Amino acid sequence: MWRKKTLNKIKVKGRHLILSIVCLVLGFIVAFSYHLTQLKHQNEKQDLSSSQYEKNLGLRNELIAQEETNRKLEKELNQTQDKVLQIEKNLSKETQVFLNLAEDAEKYRMFLGKVKVKGKGVKVTLSDGAYDPKEDNVNNYLVHEQHVFKVVNELYISGAAVVAINGQRLTSHSYIVCNGPVITVDGVPYPAPFVITAIGDPDVLSSSLNLTGGVKDQLVNDNVVFTLEKEDEIVLNPILGS
Repeated sequence: MWRKKTLNKIKVKGRHLILSIVCLVLGFIVAFSYHLTQLKHQNEKQDLSSSQYEKNLGLRNELIAQEETNRKLEKELNQTQDKVLQIEKNLSKETQVFLNLAEDAEKYRMFLGKVKVKGKGVKVTLSDGAYDPKEDNVNNYLVHEQHVFKVVNELYISGAAVVAINGQRLTSHSYIVCNGPVITVDGVPYPAPFVITAIGDPDVLSSSLNLTGGVKDQLVNDNVVFTLEKEDEIVLNPILGS
């Protein structure tokens, strides 16, 4: 009986020992598996972090390179804009030069009588004086070329752009000759009265002719009938054959 009980105790202890060994092995396996899993997870995380770092580093380098490229392009753009601005300034100057040349050419054509002109100005009429039977010399009350010259010269000095006698334009080559009762302008004879028209500032032209002791007074003293009118519009045709 005692032997039987002893054997039963040994069997129980053996079973407990086996169960303990199994539990120990199983726990070791579970712990080892957990450790491997954690280690693998850490390695994957480390690999992912390393890959992300390299990717970020690559993107950062690309961004730096792009910014450098943008700076170069911006510098080139500024330089190009400066060149364009300089070209525009040069073209503007050339355009102004051409406009000035065109204006000068138009003025020269006007002075040469090659174009029709119109504008404000004055009209001066010189007429022979009244007949005086007591006057022995008839030339003392006639209009002569020197009288016309005085008016024409005063008008030019006062800024007249265009001057005409009885509608005939005067140029730098014009000549005026007295031939008896008529005056010849560039070979064309005109009888009195002589109408001298000038395009320019009416106030300036009329003031210069009306100066005390000036042209008007001199002509009146020579028995010439002098009349002066301001005109809002004077039209002068080009010289024939110009």
